[in-house]
Amino acid sequence: MSKRRAFLMDMDKCIGCRSCAMACKNFNQLEPDMVWRQVYPLDEAIYPHHDRAFLSLACNHCEHPACMDACPTSSYEKRPDGVVVHHKETCIGCTNCIRSCPYGAPRFNTAEKHAEKCSMCHERLDAGLLPACVQGCPTGALELVDLEQFDDTNAVQNPAGYPAMPRLNPSTRFILPRMPRQVRG
Repeated sequence: MSKRRAFLMDMDKCIGCRSCAMACKNFNQLEPDMVWRQVYPLDEAIYPHHDRAFLSLACNHCEHPACMDACPTSSYEKRPDGVVVHHKETCIGCTNCIRSCPYGAPRFNTAEKHAEKCSMCHERLDAGLLPACVQGCPTGALELVDLEQFDDTNAVQNPAGYPAMPRLNPSTRFILPRMPRQVRG
């Protein structure tokens, strides 16, 4: 049976350094204004300790991808391992995928006039390597897991402030940040 690959984001370990985003940008040689992975600080209404909790987000490689369903040129492919790959060479730049994704994963490349998104570095996966963002994370906040074998009761699919889309069934999982403890001496 094939693995269903997924990102695991441990929000307790993320320090907001954006190394994951830079590793993605460098490996994929993205245009200067193009990003496929972004790091966001949690809103203080969700986590009250400013600049202490972050979300590192890219494509969720959904079980039922809205981007793939919306594409008129079949430029999206869902691999047996769950990775959703966009083939920019057949993309006509209609932006249907961009409008249909509630997570904002596909982006429009204005220089090349087509959509683009994270492909979980499928070339690296096929070579037995980790995605660039996972390898580039200095704290181990990003991991690659097999969703079929994943059994972490601390992980959630939809943290606060994150769109819950059960129909799409996004594969990314999150370990929520704990509130800091005050140590008294």
